[in-house]
Amino acid sequence: MHARLPRLSRLALVAGAAFATLGVSMVHAATLEEQAVLAPFQALLDGIGKRDHAMMRAALLPGGMITLKRGDKITQLHFDAFIDHIPTSGDKQFAERIHDPLVRVDDDIAIIWAPYEFLIDGKPDHCGTDIAHLVKRDGKWLVAGIADNQHASCAGK
Repeated sequence: MHARLPRLSRLALVAGAAFATLGVSMVHAATLEEQAVLAPFQALLDGIGKRDHAMMRAALLPGGMITLKRGDKITQLHFDAFIDHIPTSGDKQFAERIHDPLVRVDDDIAIIWAPYEFLIDGKPDHCGTDIAHLVKRDGKWLVAGIADNQHASCAGK
């Protein structure tokens, strides 16, 4: 059977088998536009992990806000105040990981809804859901606002 299949078809079969083996579904892969929307949000999270304020600011629309729900307390901060809250040095390693993001895009606005885990020194500290809304300015997606909640009962904690 393989002798009759063109080389490209055999490669497609091998690739399909590899995706099936890995449990990866090409149907659920993010579109290029969804990947473009996710990129600045991921850059923000990477900036938090690297304690890199400039990296964080580059992903954000100036003047935006973050809303944090911690228990019954709701705190709103302008992006600059939020960034200033992130220490630029220290011994602890921070990492926020999102998974299974839901991305919706309409022209030059978009949203991301994603469960997250926040790790300190590689151990879960808290988890919850991130919601970000983004705008495209001059062809570049920027995070315009963020809201998140926090749960103490995370898997692995």
